Amino acid sequence: MKKKRESRLDSTEPSEDLLATLQSRFNANESRHRGIRWSDVKARIDSNPAKRAVLERMERTGGEPDVVGRDKKTGAFLFFDCCAESPIGRRSVCYDREALESRKSQPPRDSVLDMAAAIGIDLLCEEQYRELQTLGDFDTKTSSWIRTPAEVRALGGALFGDFRYGQVFIYHNGAQSYYAARGFRGSVSV
Repeated sequence: MKKKRESRLDSTEPSEDLLATLQSRFNANESRHRGIRWSDVKARIDSNPAKRAVLERMERTGGEPDVVGRDKKTGAFLFFDCCAESPIGRRSVCYDREALESRKSQPPRDSVLDMAAAIGIDLLCEEQYRELQTLGDFDTKTSSWIRTPAEVRALGGALFGDFRYGQVFIYHNGAQSYYAARGFRGSVSV
């Protein structure tokens, strides 16, 4: 059985300046969310403490969440991790619990799917990862695990992406692998 360890995800203390940080990032990156007003985003965050806690965990682990759109059906604002490189607090992890438990020597500290669940985010899928890359150049020196189709995972693999040579690349690796320059990005609707 895996021993629970203290991490930045375990902290329950709210960030005093989360809203100021989010507003500053929102204002500095208007092209990510044209036609969306900060006052509307703030009202949604203020009215949903559980989602605010998710945004705090995203921020605490280096994700730099920002609004990238709005759900047409629910009106919810969609936040993606928009840090330039894969979030530093979410690197050096394998893909899932099965991969973690398969490591007989030198296992990573955690898995992507376990960490994403602890943060409260959904792992970006390939379509979302490509959408993120239309908003800027992300993962030019790092890579990020992305949601892997079940048929690929059943064969022992997992997918990740990065941005090199002016384009997005999607690759595969063994799900049990982990690297200092590979983390993961997520999303949350607020």
